[in-house]
Amino acid sequence: MKLSRIMSVLLATASFGASAEWFEVTGYANAHTEDLAEARQEAVQDAITQALIFSGATVSSVTTLADGVLTQDQIKIKSHGEIQQINLVSEQKQDGIVSVTLHLDIFPKLEQCAQAAVAKQVTITQSQLIQPHQARLGQIFDIAKASSERLYHTLAQRNLTVKPIPYLDHAINARPFFTQRFEYDGQLIDSLTSLSNSQYVLMSQITDIAAGDKTNDDYAFWQDEEYVRSFKIDFVAFDALTRDKVWQKHYAVSGVWPFEKTKIVDVYSDTFWRTNYAKQIQSVFNSVAQDLDSALSCLPSRGKILHREQGKLVINLGRNHGIEAGQLLTISHRRDMQGTTNQFFPQSIKTLNQVRIIQVNAQNAIAENISERPLNNIQINDLVEVMVQKQEDFAL
Repeated sequence: MKLSRIMSVLLATASFGASAEWFEVTGYANAHTEDLAEARQEAVQDAITQALIFSGATVSSVTTLADGVLTQDQIKIKSHGEIQQINLVSEQKQDGIVSVTLHLDIFPKLEQCAQAAVAKQVTITQSQLIQPHQARLGQIFDIAKASSERLYHTLAQRNLTVKPIPYLDHAINARPFFTQRFEYDGQLIDSLTSLSNSQYVLMSQITDIAAGDKTNDDYAFWQDEEYVRSFKIDFVAFDALTRDKVWQKHYAVSGVWPFEKTKIVDVYSDTFWRTNYAKQIQSVFNSVAQDLDSALSCLPSRGKILHREQGKLVINLGRNHGIEAGQLLTISHRRDMQGTTNQFFPQSIKTLNQVRIIQVNAQNAIAENISERPLNNIQINDLVEVMVQKQEDFAL
């Protein structure tokens, strides 16, 4: 049985309101190396967190169970809704696994912004390990790639505006993107997002995985050696169409490293991801999922023109982006201005042209001109932006 984030979710519409939904969720935790109370708490947090995420909410607090009784009867969810009630359905321990099943009544609120209705595709790149010598303990030189894959799956499994696209097999030099001198390669951003058909790209660098002091006594020779090990990572996200930095954040956690100094650890294995150290890393990725989604969800959804033929355009936004037939888009000219240091700065000039989507494919769509102005001056790689209406505009 795979222990990392195993769960089942049942969803139905509750009888007490059209907008209310109830979730029956089972959370799991490994109890081999933890006491029962700690394992129960972890299983409950797993269940609640996953229910909130699958409902499209953002976690701001998670209740725990004490002897089968909830310590809080209400959970606040950041800006998207509330959990009005949580009931314990069942709890069991079998084969070293604690499972807790909860019934949650969730009242989702309206979206914060209309732009959140359109998905934001983000290229997830392989992280860079800044100090590789720190990986000698455990020989975890693949920690950057393994962690990036873990982050991708964390984002992909959740109900977010952000839709991750993996670019994980090739290492990139991420360090210049974290300097204050803007010496990064803008063409790298363009190439990464062109390959994945994404508007945004996420880069990261792992700055510290050093081991600290032992957690157990040298005289307790019968105990396995355990160390406190840090995990520090920086993230930055860019809009490929404008090359603007749209989000940046640093995360730092530490956890118990339970392996002997000479043991070679497989960072792709469940054995590793069940450890306290790896769970702290996963907690970072849970936070990244929420923070990145909050940062990008209300930004404008833009794409590029791939082809022009008479009064029709092909754009690189499609069904996977949430594009639907009938949607309107505006058009902007795009050109690059060259700076004194041979840097290029993208500039967009909005036109009066508008087009309507008439056919939608997975990664592209066809739009027709609805303006009296012809599209003769529109060029390949000019920009389109989805026109969205606020929720109240649709009220009867």
